[in-house]
Amino acid sequence: MKEASESLNFLEHIIAEDLKSGLSKDDLRFRFPPEPNGYLHIGHAASICLNFGLGEDHQSPVNLRFDDTNPIKEEQEFVDSIKNDIEWLGFKWAQECYTSDYFQQLYDWAIELIKNGKAYVDGQSPELIAEQKGTPTSPGKPSPHRDRPTEENLEIFEKMKNGEYPAGSYVLRAKIDMASPNMLMRDPLMYRIVNRAHHRTGTDWCIYPMYDWAHGQSDYIEQVSHSLCTLEFKSHRELYDWFLDQIYDENKLRPKQREFARRNLSYTVMSKRKLLELVQTKTVAGWDDPRMPTISGLRRRGYTPESIRKFSEISGISKRDSVTDVSLLEYAIREDLNKRATRAMAVIDPVKLVITNYPEGKTEMLEAENNPEMENSGSHEVPFSRELYIEKEDFKEEAGSKYFRLTIGKEVRLKNAYIIKGESVVKDEKGNITEIHCTADLESRSGSGTEASMRKVKGTLHWVSIQHAIKAEIREYDRLFLDEAPDAHGEKSFMEFLNPESLKITKEAYLEPFLQEAKLEDKFQFQRVGYFTLDKDATAEYLIFNKTVGLKDSWAKAQSKEQKQAQPQQQKQQGQGRSPINEIQKISKKYTNLSGAKLETARANIAKLAEDVSYEDLEPLFGTAKKKVGTRIGVTIALGVLLEKGLERNEAIDAFIQAGLKDDNELLVEEAKLIK
Repeated sequence: MKEASESLNFLEHIIAEDLKSGLSKDDLRFRFPPEPNGYLHIGHAASICLNFGLGEDHQSPVNLRFDDTNPIKEEQEFVDSIKNDIEWLGFKWAQECYTSDYFQQLYDWAIELIKNGKAYVDGQSPELIAEQKGTPTSPGKPSPHRDRPTEENLEIFEKMKNGEYPAGSYVLRAKIDMASPNMLMRDPLMYRIVNRAHHRTGTDWCIYPMYDWAHGQSDYIEQVSHSLCTLEFKSHRELYDWFLDQIYDENKLRPKQREFARRNLSYTVMSKRKLLELVQTKTVAGWDDPRMPTISGLRRRGYTPESIRKFSEISGISKRDSVTDVSLLEYAIREDLNKRATRAMAVIDPVKLVITNYPEGKTEMLEAENNPEMENSGSHEVPFSRELYIEKEDFKEEAGSKYFRLTIGKEVRLKNAYIIKGESVVKDEKGNITEIHCTADLESRSGSGTEASMRKVKGTLHWVSIQHAIKAEIREYDRLFLDEAPDAHGEKSFMEFLNPESLKITKEAYLEPFLQEAKLEDKFQFQRVGYFTLDKDATAEYLIFNKTVGLKDSWAKAQSKEQKQAQPQQQKQQGQGRSPINEIQKISKKYTNLSGAKLETARANIAKLAEDVSYEDLEPLFGTAKKKVGTRIGVTIALGVLLEKGLERNEAIDAFIQAGLKDDNELLVEEAKLIK
């Protein structure tokens, strides 16, 4: 259970109050009740983590119950995928249940309601029934069949069950109150005829219970203590309780329904119907397409169970619907992969680099650390030779002082290797650079212990040896939609907001040979590029890697750039905008007063802002007074981002980090450790 010092969400408070009021801890039982009509998505993950998390906190059982009451849309494929997703997230259910297990009991209870004058068969069309329900401000009209004799109701209901009537000819309705202010109480449907085989019961049944009739009764059968639903079911609670009133035995536990806000995510859709449309129109490659918000899609993209559980934790449980920024999900996976992903080198858009003073035909094996954030992660060897590939964007013939990469006359370090200096280029007839020629300081090899190896230069580049490189396909994924809320535009279809650049495929990227042995579920950080995982379609002969997420939030940076461009020039002249470094200082001042989700969000915001900060902006803050610990934490976070971008460490940086490691504040020490 959570420690008393930890804050409880409102649902945990409800459970705590129930236990204080006499509910036995042994009677606590929860359930996760998905309908098997599609794959689970990140919104369902919130409910999974909530229910199974409560089970773990209280050492109480949690049932997995499939709400399989609609054979038209449900399939065994979806059942299997749901079970697989929950197990992958790391949860275990107490019992695997199906509403279809209770069809006979539900039918028997329906017979009792008919006999007690609480239910009747209605033969009107759905349109007429809907019209007679009235409006929220006017009462409904009773069905002409509302007072049908009990024996006649029983006879027709029996024939409905036996398949003697076509679909739509009859329904069974509860007899409650056609003038109720809650329209769900105006004689709701309990059963409808569906002449379709069920994936578990086959053709045994021709009538199927409605959700409201099956939901609470299934909870009651399983003796679920707390039935937790999303907010759209709040108005259903009165009906949930009415149905329980009809069957409740005082000697048994009575379930309690309570509601929490659904998790919505920006730049995506969460409706199963709309996700199905994406699949059926082949807009995506399937339910597990890495651009989909499904758990299987996120898994294929490289997300970890731990990152999704962390995202659910920091997003929290709320009473009001809201939209969570997808960047928070991306933050959660970056934080997780930074600690677990093996570092390797891959060049996605290559240009040839020739080290003219390195011996032809020579190969030496250099040592590369697997993960500086993981103790005892070991290392692996990387072959180095005269001819290498580097990224095209890592070279400019001419560049300004803030360009930390390779240019003519400037030195940079090759990761784990030598310091090189740009000398000249070779171009084709169109003026495109085909080769970059450079010289290396052959005494400067990383880790050699020579004086030259200790020299500091501002930039570090990743590379692969052309002679030893392996070819691979790289799939880089972006957000599937360009709009923050693609399904919130009324008459416009969400499909109008698709991002045409949501998938970029590079057929000929070059990787260091270490990656030839990659396996599914392995996680890699391609140095200075992002986090990647092997795709399920890959073979030993044809490697395919999916980009999980970049090392930085490039989307936020692009959005920020657009906003700046759109800002009126007059506003800039008046100095109304705040610079990124000022914003970092503003957030940092309150950093040590934050906790939980607010602290995580503040850290993510500082990291985003750091993308637009230069070393020249940051260095003056290295001397911040010791008592201003929040500012020093913010500077440390921002410094980590710059170092990831390729900034070479120097004496001032080393001194600042060492001071952070020795500080009394635990938050500062942890941030300093991340870039140690």
